[in-house]
Amino acid sequence: METDTATLRLVHPGTRAGSITRPEPDHPPACSKIDPRHAMERLNAVRLLSLDAHGRVLDWMNWQQAACLYARGAVAWTLGDPCLAVHGGINRRSGQLSLLELHPIVAARGHARARAINPTPVLTNAALFARDAHLCLYCGGEFHRPQLTRDHVLPVSRGGRDIWENVVAACFHCNSRKGNRTPQQANMPLLAVPYRPSWIEHLILSNRNILADQMAFLKSQLPKKHARTPI
Repeated sequence: METDTATLRLVHPGTRAGSITRPEPDHPPACSKIDPRHAMERLNAVRLLSLDAHGRVLDWMNWQQAACLYARGAVAWTLGDPCLAVHGGINRRSGQLSLLELHPIVAARGHARARAINPTPVLTNAALFARDAHLCLYCGGEFHRPQLTRDHVLPVSRGGRDIWENVVAACFHCNSRKGNRTPQQANMPLLAVPYRPSWIEHLILSNRNILADQMAFLKSQLPKKHARTPI
């Protein structure tokens, strides 16, 4: 397909998790009300869910990565109504404007590397605070990210490791009060047991713009052992 230039527009951003209301057909599309200065920022915030051909969840991908899969004919199947439309230039042979309609869930042809399936989530403060729902697991208070710290349940100075199972979100006051002690020694019992989130939980926690079709699919893949994932 020969094209000259490409533009992008949001066909319908889908519905955020927690709501399944669709706009009435007679209403103008949401994209007509978007301030052009913020249109690209909104488009770039949309993430498509990448699967392998067997339906195993791989990761989030942006619209550019998805468009490449479509253009190469590497899409095995999709789920959900199209949420993004990528317009190319005029095809020199047909004289028509090229168009790629991208779906919220995209399965690619071929086989993913073994290590790409269900990898271990990277431990970062952002991921940790999201896992703990931005709560201090000592006092139970809810805080903004700058007000939270990473606390090692068993202090590093006492042999504690910097791993998911040994870290919790803690406000500055509680972290200072606990100091170089265990929760038992400080008489500060944990409100929840720290755990390593699954890859599916990590994907849910790492994206604030999950569409309804994506959330429904991810929920169906969640392990049953954890009930703390804030969904």
